[in-house]
Amino acid sequence: MTTQTQTTAAPPQLEVSHDSSYIPRGAVTTELNFYAPPADGAKPFNYVEEPPEGQPRQNFGTTTIPVTIQDIRGQESNFELDTNAFATLTTDPSAEKDFREDESIKKHYYPEVEELLLKNVPGAKRVFIFDHTIRRATGNRNPVTRVHIDQTKASATARVHQHLPDEAELLLKDRYRLINVWRPLNGPVQHTPLAFADSQTFKDDALISVEHRYPDRTGATAAVKHENEQWYYWSGMDNNERLLLECFDSEKGGRVPHTAFIDPRTPKGARERESIEVRALVFG
Repeated sequence: MTTQTQTTAAPPQLEVSHDSSYIPRGAVTTELNFYAPPADGAKPFNYVEEPPEGQPRQNFGTTTIPVTIQDIRGQESNFELDTNAFATLTTDPSAEKDFREDESIKKHYYPEVEELLLKNVPGAKRVFIFDHTIRRATGNRNPVTRVHIDQTKASATARVHQHLPDEAELLLKDRYRLINVWRPLNGPVQHTPLAFADSQTFKDDALISVEHRYPDRTGATAAVKHENEQWYYWSGMDNNERLLLECFDSEKGGRVPHTAFIDPRTPKGARERESIEVRALVFG
């Protein structure tokens, strides 16, 4: 089985004449990769690790569409989790410096993220961090250049049962959210910045549930069909800045599509982006 990739006319490419230290800022028009359904009408799936013999890693394709992405730099206070499903924060330097060893990240960085969420997410009473992902061009988890949401309602609910089974029924009676905390590790970001869409600017029927197949279980993510959603990025994100991305909210319904993107203004010789995203269940 093969996937299909559809394209539209590419946006005009800019002439880049800056040196390698240049940080692109301001609005930019570039291409984003949206969902295209499997040619045979099958339910879409994606294997997290190597697929079984004879199976593709994923059975759906992408539609490449030019969009304009606005820069929120200088306008950060205009956006809120409860309204837009994303928000920004500036923090003190992290106690974790290398971000190379998982146990050190859990020991030194997870408590910072927990405190940040409790202090800055409206109504938050409890935080449970369940995993993180490091993305490096030299690693095995590169930036994802496909529009997606990390969780669906079903998979967010399943996460509560998976990680807090003895308390799940009680916790699910109150508000629960799944929030990613994203930051660069070698900022300011020049290469493959992160774009995110305002939760208010698209409808639920633009979201397609995709089976996210692990070796031992099956979860779900959401692929996204293009509508007239409004896209943003935070130019030149630095190491002391945090982007909160709400993937699910049981009360307000917030959910934020996001994707890495290729900025045509990126100078030659720019350093490859490195980043970490921490995923947390937030209750209350």
